[in-house]
Amino acid sequence: MEIVIQPVSERSIDSLVALIGELARFEHLDPPDEAAQARLRADALRAAPPFEAYLALADGEPVGCVTLIAAYSTFAARPKLYIEDLFVRDGHRGRGVGERLFDFCVGLARARGCARLEWNALRWNTAAHRFYERRKGRQVDEWVWYELDPSAG
Repeated sequence: MEIVIQPVSERSIDSLVALIGELARFEHLDPPDEAAQARLRADALRAAPPFEAYLALADGEPVGCVTLIAAYSTFAARPKLYIEDLFVRDGHRGRGVGERLFDFCVGLARARGCARLEWNALRWNTAAHRFYERRKGRQVDEWVWYELDPSAG
């Protein structure tokens, strides 16, 4: 099986949207509605997109994706890269696709001189924990992850 990682393009944006819908269902969340899908398409294809998106193709078929956000570490005074989503379709897990996507991210972080590559995983997703720990990822227990929906008032 040949695995190729390529940036999302106008031609492949629908595959990214479909994969993100599958990821949402895997995480027991509602998938993006039509308005969110339209925003996702528009944002991904802007001249200066707010995130980077890549597809993993196995023998030409889209089977996984990764989305990344560039950030900056003020303490290290260097950029850092954040993995927002890394997903592989169910039938293709355990076949090296996730490793290729993750290694691709590591390569980007190295090439850009990043201080860190960061991500999070759901507490219940122990398969993801094992995957990242095999790749030398470490849990950071000193920090507590917070979020806030600014539209919630």
